[in-house]
Amino acid sequence: MPAKRISMRKIQEVLRLKWAAQLSDREIANCVGLARSTVADYLRRAEEAGLSWPLPADLDQDDLEDVLFKRPLQMKRARSLPDWSRVHQELRRDGVTLMLLWNEYRSAYPNGYSYTHFCELYAAWRGKLDVVMRQSHRPGEKLFVDFAGQTMPVIDRETGAISEAQIFVAVLAASNYTFAYATPSQDLRSWIDAHQKALAFYGGVSELLIPDNLKSGVAKAHRYEPEINPTYADMAEHYGMAILPARAKKPRDKASVEVTVQIVERWILAPLRDRTFFSIAELNDEIRRLLMELNERPFQKLPGSRRTMFEDVERPALRPLPSLPYSFATWMKRRAGLDYHVEIEGHYYSVPFRLAKNVFDVRLTATTVECFLRGRRIASHARSLRRGFHTTVKEHMPKSHQQYAEWTPERIASWASKIGPATEELTRRVIASRRHPQQGYRSCLGILGLTKAYGEERLEAASRRALSIGAKSYKSVVSILKSGLDQQALPEPGEQLRLPIDHENIRGALYYVNQNRRN
Repeated sequence: MPAKRISMRKIQEVLRLKWAAQLSDREIANCVGLARSTVADYLRRAEEAGLSWPLPADLDQDDLEDVLFKRPLQMKRARSLPDWSRVHQELRRDGVTLMLLWNEYRSAYPNGYSYTHFCELYAAWRGKLDVVMRQSHRPGEKLFVDFAGQTMPVIDRETGAISEAQIFVAVLAASNYTFAYATPSQDLRSWIDAHQKALAFYGGVSELLIPDNLKSGVAKAHRYEPEINPTYADMAEHYGMAILPARAKKPRDKASVEVTVQIVERWILAPLRDRTFFSIAELNDEIRRLLMELNERPFQKLPGSRRTMFEDVERPALRPLPSLPYSFATWMKRRAGLDYHVEIEGHYYSVPFRLAKNVFDVRLTATTVECFLRGRRIASHARSLRRGFHTTVKEHMPKSHQQYAEWTPERIASWASKIGPATEELTRRVIASRRHPQQGYRSCLGILGLTKAYGEERLEAASRRALSIGAKSYKSVVSILKSGLDQQALPEPGEQLRLPIDHENIRGALYYVNQNRRN
């Protein structure tokens, strides 16, 4: 019958406007968007059924449909109520909608509830569930994480000192499959380590990671553009996850994890309250045992448990873990000096010389140092713990420096020893006096090259004099050779040294005479 296609809610509105608002049929037709003849037909049927306003409280929409359109008695037999727990669970699957489930229901029960009433009954049933159960999340979409407010004391066996272990909690939104893990603190390293343990526990990766605005995860909270800690963002990128922090003062954004934290405190931490633990590993063993019991515990209002729902619904939707776990890295900003090196914990690492004086984002792991400029990796080095030393890539050096890259202090000293012990000692002192080895190499190679103009004997003598006066530069040795001081006897200890009259840095009296004449 065509009239049945009209929503029963609209028919109820027709009756209300007529009997409560006292509108005419034409006015009612304009209000509800129906033909006046259709409005008149509904009113006639209601009068024949003996209805009045307000309608009886126990008369639902399906009963009203029966009364108005006088369905045969055999069609009025008791309707079968859908299995709402199954409906709720099926809705978590990809592509499943209430319309699809209603069509399946009506195929099994032709005289079952209308789609509108079906949806209303489901909403009423769903409203009786716990807040976590009510939320609808796509499988494999969200992993909520947070630290519990409650801590657990751990006693040091040797000192008796008591520290408070922090309890990390994670929950997959669609299945409520729960993970808990004790950490020594809430610092960045503990935060990252707990995430890695959680992902290994689940055996897969969700699309989104939903943390609270903890400093270890969110460097600066903001409603629209929160600033994520770079190490946390680096970890998420490694696992192919996107971080979506819960908004501040928006408890519904993190309802799943907040309720799960309460459950962990009730079913795991409370039973352990009188236990004494002497290590976090010992504490985690007990947490692991109780966590298994928690995930196996049957739901009160849904079929199955957290584990069965995880296995049936969520695990197939998770993406696989990467082949290698995330390697913890810290980030810092460093400016490259004029010598095209950045300083990390007292050691110096090269970047291309053309990028000297730029500020780099440095990613530091236990084994590597990586330098990034505007998101692009510029240099990568093996990490070194030798303070005051340099790690230099030959290709980072300008051409004028590359010619010295193959030299080492021992190689230079070996060459210098062939000239004489004084020359060898001088080269060692020159290298030791320089901040950067390349600068020392250049000076030493220049000194050794003086044999071409002055010979090895004079250079050895000049080196002895340079050592006696503490000179450590190429220019000093050249000055000694040019002035012939290498051919003079060395001064006795304590004797005042006399600089050569023709030293290149001494102007002499004649300079001032000439200056006076010009003036």
